[in-house]
Amino acid sequence: MTDALTDTLIERSFREKIVLVGVTLPPDDAEETERGLDELSALIDTAGADEVARVVQRRQAPDPPTFIGKGKAEELLEVALATDCDTVVFDNELTPAQQFNLEKLLGRTAIDRTAVILDIFAQNAASLEGKAQVELALLRYRLPRLRRSGKSFSQQAGGMSAGGGARIGTRGPGETQLETDRRRIVRRIHKLEADLRDIQRHRDTQRKQRNRSRTQRVAIVGYTNAGKSTLLNRLTDAGVLVEDRLFATLDATTRRLDLPGGESVLATDTVGFVRKLPHQLVEAFKSTLQVAADAHLLVHVVDATAPDVPGNIEAVHTVLREIDAGTVPQLLAFNKADLDPETAATLVKRHPGSVAFSAKTGEGVDELLEAISARLRAMQPVVELSIPYERADALAAVHREGEVLVETHGDTGTLVQARLDEGSRAQFREFEVEA
Repeated sequence: MTDALTDTLIERSFREKIVLVGVTLPPDDAEETERGLDELSALIDTAGADEVARVVQRRQAPDPPTFIGKGKAEELLEVALATDCDTVVFDNELTPAQQFNLEKLLGRTAIDRTAVILDIFAQNAASLEGKAQVELALLRYRLPRLRRSGKSFSQQAGGMSAGGGARIGTRGPGETQLETDRRRIVRRIHKLEADLRDIQRHRDTQRKQRNRSRTQRVAIVGYTNAGKSTLLNRLTDAGVLVEDRLFATLDATTRRLDLPGGESVLATDTVGFVRKLPHQLVEAFKSTLQVAADAHLLVHVVDATAPDVPGNIEAVHTVLREIDAGTVPQLLAFNKADLDPETAATLVKRHPGSVAFSAKTGEGVDELLEAISARLRAMQPVVELSIPYERADALAAVHREGEVLVETHGDTGTLVQARLDEGSRAQFREFEVEA
């Protein structure tokens, strides 16, 4: 049986030559298209291939048969022949029909940005859950394209004999190879969905336990390769793999982090986001990404040296909204300040409340921790307490458990205004002053 993750969408036995195609559609402009192609080029490199040429076009709407129209497709064929490329990759999403028509016209593989990202995820999946999530996304992508493909399911996703034929007894009377492949791929999808539901139930149990604890949760989110894993390693000695490439981290890692005020939080590194993150991946990774929706605070790490910082920030916000984490409070943290201090300082001025730091050198990390601590404290409700003088132990506990804002002495006791989380507040309910 072959493995869906070892037979992905870009050949790995040699570095393929790739022609990139970008189409500018309203409301985007040519500059946005070029930024998209630059990022696609980096994705291609991460997947193990090389860009050899680009073809760009401006259209009011995609051409239904080929996306780019017959004339531009013929121009693309000339470029493909001149560069002797192996594959053509579109920055725009292709329908199965467009993909089939282009491959027929070009005489070579035509895929889109979604396929490249799926390929990279397949290369980087490490845990059992991560592999199941990626395989599910790959199969959901391939299923509607199965009728257009010359490959059988045995070549694409496992589950059949190595020779490509169905095992004896698996094909019904008059059933075609295509029908057999489709049935097997659907069965595999259902199996993966069931496996991931089991993992989700276990994760839900863990989440309920975390919610019952008084430990606050911080999720580190951000664009891919922004430095999230490097930051978690610096803060907690987590030992997360760090590589200078896109999507090096797919599996969430959680570690306890001690803040300057003495309080401890759970800090979790998450998978990096990217523009046009495939819906199949967002759906497949929702259980993993749930950690962001459940967090008390998101530390949104941004590469201050990136070519399009506002675009990267908005791309992360788009994915956060899609996973129901758009309303979780965020702290913007501009990384790689050591490489360009002036730009980092400008970004902090432009985004009040943000901080600049370097996960690599440690510069500004103390200020980042102070900011995390302050933001978490600020989110806790202010409670007014009247503590009798004979209960000095309770007053000491308030100082220990929360942040005392105001403390005055009355005739019979001490009046305190303090920020307390729900767990701590329950301890001092008898001393609360009704509003």
